Amino acid sequence: MTILQEIQQTFTDMKIVSAISSTLFIILLGFFLRKKELFNDQVGKVLSKVVLIVALPALAFKAFMQDIDAESLAEGIEVLIWGIAIYIILILISKPMYLKYKGDRQDTLRVLTIFGSTTFFGIPIVGAIYGAEGILYASIFNIGYRIFLYSYGYIKMSGLKMEVGNIKEMFLNPIIIATFLGLFIWIFQGYLPQVSVVAEDGTKADVAFLRIDQTAPWLFQPMEYLARLASPLAWLAIGATLGAIKFRAALTDRTSLFYSFNKVIIVPLLNIAFLSLLAVTNVLVVSDVSLGTIVIMMATPTATVAAAYAISFDRDALLASNASLLSTITAVIFIPIWIIVINIIAGLPIFG
Repeated sequence: MTILQEIQQTFTDMKIVSAISSTLFIILLGFFLRKKELFNDQVGKVLSKVVLIVALPALAFKAFMQDIDAESLAEGIEVLIWGIAIYIILILISKPMYLKYKGDRQDTLRVLTIFGSTTFFGIPIVGAIYGAEGILYASIFNIGYRIFLYSYGYIKMSGLKMEVGNIKEMFLNPIIIATFLGLFIWIFQGYLPQVSVVAEDGTKADVAFLRIDQTAPWLFQPMEYLARLASPLAWLAIGATLGAIKFRAALTDRTSLFYSFNKVIIVPLLNIAFLSLLAVTNVLVVSDVSLGTIVIMMATPTATVAAAYAISFDRDALLASNASLLSTITAVIFIPIWIIVINIIAGLPIFG
């Protein structure tokens, strides 16, 4: 199939087109509502908290409520390995990327490049395109992100050693708790106490008692409703945040423009290059869903926590704010392009 045919196929796939249009339209709606002051300056923060504390944990846990097989387990392990390896690679590569910058500015640019908004920006888009399978791999991929964000990211920006409070934030975060709990159930469901349930077709099956999608639908259904809130609320919050910022100063900041190019274009390209090399050499082979999930997660704008570190520790806070704004705009523009690129690459025989 030619590249032109792949592009045509992508734009005629209603699932992909709907996911892209939903993302753009709801972000624009949030932007419009903030500009018209129907959303006040607190709405974006409130929506973000609801997404991070309630909706995304429900989405992460729900993704693991599915049967496991040898293929999906192997895929999950490879995603976990790469989710840790890529941050080590980015820590090393980000240094030469910003050699011309010194001191706080270089440190800030490096941390902002390494850590994107994978949770808040990436997972909702992955879920819209790849469904439960994509969210499952995204949640596993994010384990490495959380480890490095709350360790390396904090130490680099604060100049201090790791604090107990930061370790607690890393492991007591609702999304991390939901991810590890769901991951445990998913992996060990065959070894947990079993309960006999009746399927929709009338057949009986034995499932782990913690598979609440089968054993406690009355509990699973509210979680499913909350999980569905993640994408629209996250996109409204992004739009509301953009609607509260003045663009002119940020658009004239060449450093922020250079950073946005690196974050949204170069970092995903590096992932594709490394994963392609690993696939060709049979060291690490990922499916098209895993590949798409990883690329979308790495094409996300500045992580909120990373920007907060820069502001809290006074490490070029203005740069962090401008970079966050420009990278968000760049990501909104380029995510549809990356989806097309992913579809073209996924058609290559090196990916399963």
